[in-house]
Order: sequence, then structure tokens, then C-alpha cells
Amino acid sequence: MSMSFKELMKVLGLGAVAFVLGVEWLNWLKRRLRDSHGPLKEVLFFPSPQACVEHLFIHHKHFPCACPLPHGVETSFSRLLVHLLSARMSLDLCVFSFSHMELSRAILLLHKRGVVVRVVTDRDYMTITGSQIGALRKAGICVRHEMSSAVHMHHKFALVDGRKLITGSLNWTLTAVQSNKENVMVTEEPELVGPYQKEFQKLWEANDPANHKPQCTNGQLNIKTCKDR
Repeated sequence: MSMSFKELMKVLGLGAVAFVLGVEWLNWLKRRLRDSHGPLKEVLFFPSPQACVEHLFIHHKHFPCACPLPHGVETSFSRLLVHLLSARMSLDLCVFSFSHMELSRAILLLHKRGVVVRVVTDRDYMTITGSQIGALRKAGICVRHEMSSAVHMHHKFALVDGRKLITGSLNWTLTAVQSNKENVMVTEEPELVGPYQKEFQKLWEANDPANHKPQCTNGQLNIKTCKDR
């Protein structure tokens, strides 16, 4: 017996509903399984072996990367990039020394995607040879530095979307990534993320240039101070 057009459409409609419900159920099951293991906790150790990370920046399935580095290898550095590039809304970064080109590329890519990026860095190390801070500022990323010349901003942490913390001993330099014994912890534990959020906001507000007036000596404006700030 042939099926009428109306009956066929009804069957197809029911099939589509069943498919959507099936996908939703699978997504729910994935979330349940993930939540059963608790918040994200991952530790990365360095130095990291060199491997190609181009696929993390260019999402073409058959991208023909011709570099001589090993491909398809997961390393501590590639995991760090994955976590950073997972940002969708915001990235708050406190970093002492920042000269690693690929990490700079990741931050610039996030900014291009519309992610709100804020950076707090060290007053002295932001101007050393190879520093990527200038490139970030040139791209329009808001960067503030430690205003006091008496202390260093020695933190190394990042907050991804306000819920994922990346912290450890690692400076964002090629030497640190490839040569030094370093560690990075990645977590979404609210009890750990919260204090870092407060610390970043405290530093961000404390180093707002609008809150710091140029210094004067005997009524004369300290020009060097104005230039530094």
C-alpha cells in the first residue's frame, strides 16, 4: 500500500524530532560524564618537545604544512595553546616576560575573533628586545604595566572566560617553553579561580594610568616619568 504525501511528511517529521532528541540526549550524557569527574584539572610540565602547532591556528582539514617539525604530536605547549584558544568571551593575562611568537600569535588571534583581552605586565620587561607587548598594543589590545619602579609584576597566570585558570612558573618566552624546567596548572575549580580573578582586577585598577599623575620635583615636571607612563 502506497503512503500518501501527508503521511510521508509526518513520518519524516517524527524522524527529525527523534534525531534532535537523540543528539540532545547524547550532549546531556557527555555533560554528565564530564561533571562526574569534577572540574577540569590538568598539569603541564616543560620543557616541551618541539612539534608543529600550525593546525591550531588554521582549521583546514587538509592544510599542507611543510615545516620540518613533527606533526600530529600533542605536547605540553600544544595543550597550553589549546586552553588559551578556547577563550570565547574574555582573556585576562598577567605575565612577567612575554617574547614567545606563537603565544603572541594566539593572543592576537583571540583579539581578532572579538575576545576581550586585557594584559598586565612588568614595567621593565615589557621593553626588552623581543618583547611582544608592543605588538599587542599595536593591534589594539589594552595593556597596563606595573606603575611602581620599586617592584616587579612577576605573576604568570591567565583567566579564560573568567572560569578557567592557567598558572605556574612558566614565563612566556621561547627559553622557558623549550629549555627550562617549568610547570603550568590548568583548572576550573571555582575556589582557585576566584582569588585569581580578584588579584587580576586589583592589579588592573591599581595600574590604571588615569589614577597616576606625573611626578614633579621642585615645581618642575618630571618628563622621564611621563614618558615611561
